[in-house]
Amino acid sequence: MQMTLSFLGAAQEVTGSCHLLNIQGREVLLDCGMIQGGKSDALRNHEPFAFDPKAIHAVVLSHAHIDHSGRLPLLVKSGFSGPIYTHKATVELCEVMLKDAAMLQVRDVERLNKKRLKNHLEPLEPLFDETDVDQVIQQFVPLEYGQHQQIVPSLTACLSDAGHILGSAIVELWMGEADERKKLVFSGDLGRAGMPILDDPSLISEADLVLMESTYGDRLHRSWQATLEELKAIFSTTIRSSRGNILLPAFSVGRAQELLYLFHLYAKEWELSKWRICLDSPMAIKATQIYVANYQLMDEDFKRFTRMSPGKHPLLSNVDFIDTTQESMELNAIHQGLIIIAGSGMCNGGRIRSHLEHNLANPQSDVIICGFQALGTPGRLLVDGAESLTIHGNSINVAARIHTVGGLSAHADQQELLHWYRQFKSAPPLILVHGEIEAQKILLSKLTQEQSPAPHVVIAERGDTLDLTALPELVWLP
Repeated sequence: MQMTLSFLGAAQEVTGSCHLLNIQGREVLLDCGMIQGGKSDALRNHEPFAFDPKAIHAVVLSHAHIDHSGRLPLLVKSGFSGPIYTHKATVELCEVMLKDAAMLQVRDVERLNKKRLKNHLEPLEPLFDETDVDQVIQQFVPLEYGQHQQIVPSLTACLSDAGHILGSAIVELWMGEADERKKLVFSGDLGRAGMPILDDPSLISEADLVLMESTYGDRLHRSWQATLEELKAIFSTTIRSSRGNILLPAFSVGRAQELLYLFHLYAKEWELSKWRICLDSPMAIKATQIYVANYQLMDEDFKRFTRMSPGKHPLLSNVDFIDTTQESMELNAIHQGLIIIAGSGMCNGGRIRSHLEHNLANPQSDVIICGFQALGTPGRLLVDGAESLTIHGNSINVAARIHTVGGLSAHADQQELLHWYRQFKSAPPLILVHGEIEAQKILLSKLTQEQSPAPHVVIAERGDTLDLTALPELVWLP
């Protein structure tokens, strides 16, 4: 029986998740994500797929983040007509996130074409538009955690909670028949144990092959208690000074809701009532409403806290929702007393850009970076100590205090990745995806030096194809 796995994205980089299964000639994608980062990275999304979209039978999507789902509309536009299997909450989030991505595609291309017209160049088309997103929504097949679903003949999938964002899933895949049957486990993006709102990542014990993300394979996050103390110190210092604003670039799904929950829990202790808290992101507002509607998927602490406060949902209190562009622009005239949560999380788009433009040069303001920043993004430049940032064509001096709060990350750190993998019996072969190469090398070293028996660990390379029938041996095809 023919069974292969090809690595087509998120190989030695953190974005663009995409892996291709071939089971007896039937092709199935695991994720179809957008490449994010600098301008050169974004242009790679315009390159043709490394496969024929019309030949894809189905997609299994781990979660809604754009680096995992963002090229689904382009896939459909290019001829894919099959089902897209994912958790039901991911379907709801994708409708919001992909429509926002389509709007950005159209807007950015319009802006770019004005420049191309001046230079007598042919206009470009957006990767996709809202019509393509509508078609994606039609092709979704919503699943529950724990539900076994045949994807194509000789391939069955089951989703387990990955604890990363609402609806995020670890994907278990059973391939082949009888004695040739193999099990592949794809981690998707793994969350962290003990974090607020969501349940802890599920632990899996059986696999013939594991694909594991490695975003933070080279470091440990601060403890949750230390993170709370760090946030308290930042807010207390700035709020008591009554000068400047506090900006939090945040991913609209996951991070924004986590921050709202913390602001509700610690409003008194952090003295937040003295300042105005604004969620300045239409997408984050819609995602928050989806989180509220999917209350049953939250962890027990969140459910219990909500039951104790009927009529005062912890994601909806103490915050102003800033929906319109005019409302957002009005915030830029306020030079102190604001806590603004806005996207994008890597500062490479969205309303946070405008707020940075108006606040970065103020030494009394603070910018709290609380998520992964890919190479080439403005957020990464701030983390790395850039003295200036170019925003809307203007060079802005970085005088504000920049804080990197790694303990808020929704990704498992090195120790948590090791713990998750160690729950598998007999140390199945492991392939690292979704990580920068240096982080992956460090994680590989930890895995092979500290675990007995030492697992066979490989860092995926883009374009590599693995013969799954040879498992547990890793046999690469030419």
